[in-house]
Amino acid sequence: MRAVVARVSRAAVRVDGEVVGRIDGPGLLVLLGVGRDDGPDAAPVMARKLHELRILQGERSSAELGAPLLVISQFTLYGDTRKGRRPSWSAAAPPGHAEPLVEAVVGALRDRGAEVATGVFGAEMAVESVNDGPFTVLVEV
Repeated sequence: MRAVVARVSRAAVRVDGEVVGRIDGPGLLVLLGVGRDDGPDAAPVMARKLHELRILQGERSSAELGAPLLVISQFTLYGDTRKGRRPSWSAAAPPGHAEPLVEAVVGALRDRGAEVATGVFGAEMAVESVNDGPFTVLVEV
């Protein structure tokens, strides 16, 4: 499982022109990818890492500040571009495997008391964000 995490001052995701998830104020935009070999045990580990990641102002975490997270499923994080000009998606988990794991990460974040907004799994989404810093990191489990 891997995530690209950006510190943002605000972020939103739209499906068919309608906002389905948004966060305001300092928080984290999380693009979350699930790999073919990821299992259910990775979800709580990823949730803990995301919630306790100390990249907000003053090296503080979402857990410390109560900052919200916007989590969006992103299978393209497993795109392999080492050969040719077209990415290979063979390392990405198929939807039936990935969706429950994305939901498990979101559920584990909420169990930790995090305020979490989400996109819609498998939908064509438009993501808007205002990066704070900019500060973006890759988190892997």
